[in-house]
Amino acid sequence: MSGGVDSSVVAKLLTQADYDLSAVYMRNWDTRDESGSDSGCEWKKDYADVQRVCKALDIPCTMIDLSKEYWNTVFQPSLHEWEAGGTPNPDIWCNKEIKFGALMKHLSTEDTWVATGHYAHKSWSSPLSFSSNILPRPKLLRPVDRHKDQTYYLSAIPESSLSRTLFPLASFTKQQVREKAHEWNLPTAAREESMGICFVGEKRRFHEFISQYIPPKPGNIIASGKVVGVHQGLWQYTIGQNTRIRGMSQKMFVSHKDLLNNEIHVVAGGEHRALYRKGIVAKDWKWIWTDAAPAGIDAPEGFHALMQFRHRMLDVGCIVRRGKSEDTVVIEFEEPQKGVAPGQVAALWDGTWCLGCGVIESTI
Repeated sequence: MSGGVDSSVVAKLLTQADYDLSAVYMRNWDTRDESGSDSGCEWKKDYADVQRVCKALDIPCTMIDLSKEYWNTVFQPSLHEWEAGGTPNPDIWCNKEIKFGALMKHLSTEDTWVATGHYAHKSWSSPLSFSSNILPRPKLLRPVDRHKDQTYYLSAIPESSLSRTLFPLASFTKQQVREKAHEWNLPTAAREESMGICFVGEKRRFHEFISQYIPPKPGNIIASGKVVGVHQGLWQYTIGQNTRIRGMSQKMFVSHKDLLNNEIHVVAGGEHRALYRKGIVAKDWKWIWTDAAPAGIDAPEGFHALMQFRHRMLDVGCIVRRGKSEDTVVIEFEEPQKGVAPGQVAALWDGTWCLGCGVIESTI
């Protein structure tokens, strides 16, 4: 439970079924690493809300401190990616490494399942055969509420964790969840939805926060071969972003980053052809079913799928082929796409079935 309305409604739904329930609040970020004090710490308010809901529902709750695991497996790797000019997605790695990684290990008993407030759906299927000798395997599917769909954030979940996970909100819309919370008089019914990366929070600017950890590395901003500005680090901009350069008669957008020369190249207008890419090469690719890649991926014609490289974008049609190694794939878009950046996570779907994800290494 996070202290938000979604996990609160999940808890209430589960009390209506025959489960032996207990609630877990994960503390993933330790503000003492920044200020030396817990004063004003956001996690205290979140945990207090969890406790209020659990008291109302008469279920036990506990807090598990996973801040060290988060620092080592999510935050530091993200810092390295930002420093190298990439655009990482810490939320995806938090789900993989923390919620469905470290937490699952902490609760590692065969009869323990984890329910979450994610907007996602799961079904069971036997791969390639319906033989009674093959056990069903879990499939991660899109939920009813496509606007709140969080399967992109879950695309790196290990199959072993997915098999022990419940998504009680699969058939609900956000509006229905909010109405349920008010109907049941849950203490978090009126709580606003949290946004942003957990370690940055909502009250701080991303650049101000990250600058505490990455030293400035000034370089030129280039437009049509001419210097038009100076940046303080490649991490301050991402591909497709409006740079807001003073003195320019047009809005200038980042078309690419020159890592070797520490330069950011920009073009005029948000629809400039230099902003578009025909495809990507993705590394560290992991299928949720690790031993069952789509059959067509090794065929010359490739495998037809749907893909996303950021949350809430409309999925786009693509053709997927195996890369030069087992853990790389080459994805060709059916239509050129804008704002594609190395470091982003690319995820694939077969219809509504999420197959897995990898990190964009380069664009085409």
